[in-house]
Amino acid sequence: MPPVFPMLTVLSMFYYMCLRRRARTATRGEMNSRRAIESNTRALPINVEIVQYAKEVLDFSSHYGSENSMSYTMWNLAGIPNVYPSSGDFTQTAVFRTYGTWWDRCPSARLPFKRTPPTFCSQDYVELAFEEPVYPTAVHILETYHPGAVVRILACSANPYSQNPPAEVRWEILWSEAPTKVNGPQARQFTPCIKQINFPTNLIRLEVNSSLLDYYTELDAVVLHGVKERPVLSLKTAMIDMTDIDEDEDEEKYGCGMDTLNKQFSIVTLREWPTNGYFDKLPYELIQLILSHLTVPDLCRLAQTCKLLYQHCCDPLQYIHLSLQPYWARINDTSLEYLQSRCTLIQWLNLSWTGNRGAISVSGFSRFLKVCGSELVRLELSCGHFLNETCLEVITEMCPNLQELNLSSCDKIPPQAFNHIAKVGSLKRLNLYRTKVEQTALLSILNFCSELQHLSLGSCVMIEDYDLIASMMGAKCKKLRSLDLWRCKNITESGIADLASGCQLLEELDLGWCPTLQSSTGCFTNLARKLPNLQKLFLTANRSVCDTDIEELAANCTRLRQLDILGTRMVSPASLRKLLESCKDLSLLDVSFCSQIDNRVVLELNANFPNVFIKKSFTQ
Repeated sequence: MPPVFPMLTVLSMFYYMCLRRRARTATRGEMNSRRAIESNTRALPINVEIVQYAKEVLDFSSHYGSENSMSYTMWNLAGIPNVYPSSGDFTQTAVFRTYGTWWDRCPSARLPFKRTPPTFCSQDYVELAFEEPVYPTAVHILETYHPGAVVRILACSANPYSQNPPAEVRWEILWSEAPTKVNGPQARQFTPCIKQINFPTNLIRLEVNSSLLDYYTELDAVVLHGVKERPVLSLKTAMIDMTDIDEDEDEEKYGCGMDTLNKQFSIVTLREWPTNGYFDKLPYELIQLILSHLTVPDLCRLAQTCKLLYQHCCDPLQYIHLSLQPYWARINDTSLEYLQSRCTLIQWLNLSWTGNRGAISVSGFSRFLKVCGSELVRLELSCGHFLNETCLEVITEMCPNLQELNLSSCDKIPPQAFNHIAKVGSLKRLNLYRTKVEQTALLSILNFCSELQHLSLGSCVMIEDYDLIASMMGAKCKKLRSLDLWRCKNITESGIADLASGCQLLEELDLGWCPTLQSSTGCFTNLARKLPNLQKLFLTANRSVCDTDIEELAANCTRLRQLDILGTRMVSPASLRKLLESCKDLSLLDVSFCSQIDNRVVLELNANFPNVFIKKSFTQ
């Protein structure tokens, strides 16, 4: 009779995997502040649950509000709810900058990176610190308007209030799901079933995707439930789902530990095979084409199978376009070092969201660009808080062919560092949203970077005279196609006149929340007459926009696709009808809080112009 021990070993391993799988799902907490946690059938030692609201907002990628205000800013997520359970558009909530797919359908839209894994769909994020580190048992997100944007919840091992930073920072995904369409804009408490983790945390990150939403999502508060001691589950478990045996695959696919990815990048000892089967008969180019559909981790795994595939997977032609943003939690200096030999021909590089909390050093970033920067055309560094003046200096010296540079929300870069950008005369696209760029540096950039076609200066609060900036744009940036001046605080009709006269190729202009522009000066009619190519115009929250402005747009800007006149009191239904009849390509019209445009008018316009999304926001 054959021995039974191998079969017992297999069954033991299967049972162990099932237990581990079950342990990854934490129990949901009630809304009471403290309670005892009990297992299925056997009482365990009491572990009191702690419930806490976010103490502080540490970091975020964008917000609708101003840097000098609390209205519609991410900072509203700290503390107890301000609005919930009410529904509607409230200034006391946290709102991200974009929603829907409108931003992907305008002249400033960027081409996506290939090889982005289908599991990564995050567009924005916010990181929240809580008072006490706990083992999470539940996370409640209070959504007050157009819910459904949250797609990932992560926990961090680092304590933001600790005096001794850890040697390694781990991020663990508590919950993840593809974007879903939620019926109705009403408020809700979102409580997904989260995974249990093996370290305490007081740093939670929410990632969102608003592409399926009909309007901006609004978040009011985040509640973290957890226990101080690591929970121990009972050995008596419920029935096991057979899909649980894929646990290891899921952990490798979704895990955020840096070691896993770095091991994949590293060189391993490969076995010699006498032949490579049918791969020996395939042309080199065809194998390269097949491998071009793999994600970066898959490419690195495949490189460990045999020498032939290692050669293909390490070919620099596979890394012409490389986005490391989906793996932001796993990228560090070691990762960049491993990638150096593969990225000598790289042209597009996305390091957005990477390198924070010491993961990437200035020296590590500099070493990488010195080897891989010569062919770079596009460099995405959004929310790269490790960046400093040395990094910008290295970029301008090592990337002579650079045409696109994204520094949005890099709010740790000192003002004087931006002077280095003026050395890159080939720039065609520059994003400085929420940076500390000052007027002197920006004037120098505009003077020497005359090839600029797309420029974002949204929420750049340290610029003192936007009229002077607009005048320089009109004189030097004749090729400008899109310009974002969202929440610029002091541009007047004089700056608009210089801009309209000098930048007549403009197709996209965002003047949302610019309080110093008044329709009575003729600035908007001047825009309409001199910029016939306009496809997107945002005049958000400008109370003075009137029928004359709308009629001028209807007469002169027939290519208009997106128009935002939220908050005006001076526009009538009659002028909107003229606009909709004239601008056949119009697809977005935001008339929220326009006092003359009530719901009856919106219903009538929707019936007569069904191809136009007409948005009317509300507050209860």
